[in-house]
Amino acid sequence: MLTNALTIDVEDYYNVFARDRLGIDGPPTKAVVRNTQQVLAILKAHGTRATFFFLAEVAERFPSLVEEVVAAGHEIGLHGYRHDQIFKLSREEFTDQVARGRDLLADVSGCPVEGFRAPAFSIRPDTAWALDILAEMGFRYDSSVFPIPGGRYGWDGFRLDIHRMDLPCGLEIVEAPASAVSILGKRLPACGGGYLRHFPYWYTRWAMNRITKSRPAIVYVHPYELDLADPPSEFAAALASSDSPTRRFHRDQLRNRGTVRNKLVRLLSDFDFAPLGKIVSGVVSGNLKPPDNNADFTPGAGARL
Repeated sequence: MLTNALTIDVEDYYNVFARDRLGIDGPPTKAVVRNTQQVLAILKAHGTRATFFFLAEVAERFPSLVEEVVAAGHEIGLHGYRHDQIFKLSREEFTDQVARGRDLLADVSGCPVEGFRAPAFSIRPDTAWALDILAEMGFRYDSSVFPIPGGRYGWDGFRLDIHRMDLPCGLEIVEAPASAVSILGKRLPACGGGYLRHFPYWYTRWAMNRITKSRPAIVYVHPYELDLADPPSEFAAALASSDSPTRRFHRDQLRNRGTVRNKLVRLLSDFDFAPLGKIVSGVVSGNLKPPDNNADFTPGAGARL
């Protein structure tokens, strides 16, 4: 059985939603700490290590959370600075945000930051230039492409497997695309986020079994998807005065959250997982079965293609 990658996108639902949907630009709330600690406890109980892609603004406000993740033996990656999708940024703005975020996260964690995941999987054909910038900054791998046709994100026809990309800048980077399955020539998303939340567990398990016949699967989860607590009072008040589409979008984000913990636990029981950096090292060295997940994780270990 192949070892798969488990990735956690660490962001605070309330400050990202408030900024994008309510026009309120505030800092991350303590909910991100509480929710991430829930994930850490589940992983500890199953002896599983993962990659935590941090928003730099979360690391900046709650550096002890980053230290807690590192102390538990997990890999640290960058998820951007403020969850700005790349198509909303100029090249200069993207470069600045990534550089500042990488340096901040490396300083707080004490670890090299070698992996990147764009907010909302926003590397697509019109933002592929971002890969050149990541390679020039020394990132070893990226996991920002969703190889499906889509509106908000997606790169139709993109390769499904982890592979090296030779870039226009003359450098290379390893791309680890989000998992998708092909059915009768149509690609369907699977293995994380809203797909884990909305679809029944049998679909995720079926997709995982199908994917792992040829390549490691990459599962992604947001800590806030386990959050069943009431929202902060300031957020609730602003939401109550917002328009109907905004409130409806929020309700959609809450739907089926109560199923996520059990689905994650079942995944950890049914499949083997490791940090994405370790999976990338195993793939590029020609070994699709990386070392034991309980072995020490060493960022940068493993050959490049």
